[in-house]
Amino acid sequence: MQVVVSEKDGIFICRVEGEIDINTAVQLKKAFDKLIREKRDKIVISMEKVSYIDSSGLATLVELLKNFRKYGARMKLAGLTAKVKSLFEITKLEKLFDILEKEEEAIKAF
Repeated sequence: MQVVVSEKDGIFICRVEGEIDINTAVQLKKAFDKLIREKRDKIVISMEKVSYIDSSGLATLVELLKNFRKYGARMKLAGLTAKVKSLFEITKLEKLFDILEKEEEAIKAF
């Protein structure tokens, strides 16, 4: 799993690629530690290249969302594949997260 972070007009775009599972969830959390420490308040997690996510990956995303919300940051998910999106729907997590179809939509939503 790989995370590439870029910034555009004060919005941090985090492009995640690969599988988010029990083996990579800690790596995902570490990738966001700096944004949390710096209290960045507009975050888009682009997941169009995420091929798989398991329960530990979902739990890590929930934890990230809670950590961002502690100081008033907003986090949006974008570009979920049909497979990943269905998992969010099955677990009812689509109600917790702000999910948009495309990365550009998520950026404009701020």
